[in-house]
Amino acid sequence: MAKKRKQQSKTPSKTAPAKTKSLWKIEAAIAVAIIAGGIITVKIVTSSPEPVRQVEAALPAPAEPIDTFKTNDLWLQRALAVTAQFHRVYTPCWEGAYGAIGDAYLFAATGDSALLRFHLVDHDLKKMCEGRWVDDRAWVCLAELKWWNVTGKTRQDLVADAIYRYDEAKTQGRLSSHEGFWSWYNWPPQSGVNEHIYTNSNMNQMVTVACKLYEATNNRRFLDDALKIWNGDGHIPGIEKTFYRGNGRWEGSGTSAAFSKQLPWDGTGYCSVLAALYKATHNEKYRTIAVATARRIMDPKTGWVAPKDYYQLRMDGGGAFVNFLLDAYEIAPDKLQDILPKVQAMLEHVWTNNHGKAVVVLHRTSDDGIRNGWNPVGGEDGYGVGEVGTVHAQGEAARAFGVFAYFHTRGIEKTKDAAASAENKQNR
Repeated sequence: MAKKRKQQSKTPSKTAPAKTKSLWKIEAAIAVAIIAGGIITVKIVTSSPEPVRQVEAALPAPAEPIDTFKTNDLWLQRALAVTAQFHRVYTPCWEGAYGAIGDAYLFAATGDSALLRFHLVDHDLKKMCEGRWVDDRAWVCLAELKWWNVTGKTRQDLVADAIYRYDEAKTQGRLSSHEGFWSWYNWPPQSGVNEHIYTNSNMNQMVTVACKLYEATNNRRFLDDALKIWNGDGHIPGIEKTFYRGNGRWEGSGTSAAFSKQLPWDGTGYCSVLAALYKATHNEKYRTIAVATARRIMDPKTGWVAPKDYYQLRMDGGGAFVNFLLDAYEIAPDKLQDILPKVQAMLEHVWTNNHGKAVVVLHRTSDDGIRNGWNPVGGEDGYGVGEVGTVHAQGEAARAFGVFAYFHTRGIEKTKDAAASAENKQNR
């Protein structure tokens, strides 16, 4: 019964506000960047494939030949195999946004133009569904902004669409303090929607969106929103004071991850929010909390992950979980040196079906479909936990494998650079 209710909730509402045809024409004709409170007009960007081809042609060559990555690197091979199934089952909504995020990272690692064409030509990110929940919008915005980033920050139409989605949700009143603390909410006050869906760390990926919009536009209003939600306004508290208990520990209410749990990953979702706040402000506080959160959740003694293979014992959403952890790793690789090998062990566990011992299918070898939950005996909490290779499960998987492959490859490049540097010194 719960699963049916969730599916209905995730279906776009027929009465939800939609973009008008005139707005699509405006977006197709021009992108507007809002800079430091003023408005400037940037170059015209149409929705035809031609500007994408221009962007593609202008991209710098990858540091290593793409063929080397495709044929020799195991993790890039696996990520490409996983995303091939994701492309087969793709739908243009929040589940598709999960995989689109992973594909953007994978594109950054490989320069594979097929990934770019899939998301920017064949399937226009700007035409993805609005979704009903505010986190649906956040995932789409994050996909748009990541693709803007990895294509040289030239696709201002993606930024413009993310601004539209963000501003529409805010105008609807979904940024509110009506429950006694500042937060994004799935529904505005007085909405009349009787859905007890909290998932606060999901909803507040809109804070991550705000920080990235600040990076893209330099418009202070986005950062001001983000800081108010995290820190409060001096009278009403924000997320940190409401949920954070120190030393990486978070406390929220509810029990069912899909419907009534405020912090479905025990606060790990805030790692992405904190990483975005740190990048926007360089305030060490945000990095400190992100590091403490990642360390705590990935310590098997905490009880959240399994010893040795580090997969989640009780939750679905492995792709989001991996993304959250690696966002923390990105801002503090020196303090979180164990995160990358732990994530690698987690994904190896999935790929090998718990080294051949899994009771449930984690990796379906016929099409590289991946299960949504990664506990080898099943029984996790969440939405669609037992699904294998569906758009929801595979979008999560493409996100996990794509994000990990990017950081794994970047580590290889750093090792090669260090070796080349040492060789040069020896030759001198």
